[in-house]
Amino acid sequence: MQKGKDFTTSRNEGDGDRTTAREYNEAQRQFIRSGQVDRKAREAEKDLKDEDIRRELEHAETVGKRHVAKEDPEVKRRY
Repeated sequence: MQKGKDFTTSRNEGDGDRTTAREYNEAQRQFIRSGQVDRKAREAEKDLKDEDIRRELEHAETVGKRHVAKEDPEVKRRY
């Protein structure tokens, strides 16, 4: 989020709002321009070879997947 942003006057854009998406995309572009992509990829590859770190990452992924919202059955309900 932008520093000093006045949240009392900002419009609620809901989940997946354009402002946050734009900020995220800009952060990704800055990371790419920083030249760190290859180094971070090598670090990640090294981490996956470490059994303890790999197991921790797999556990975190499993926990994260448990928290994925299920689709509301009412969405597909036919009237």
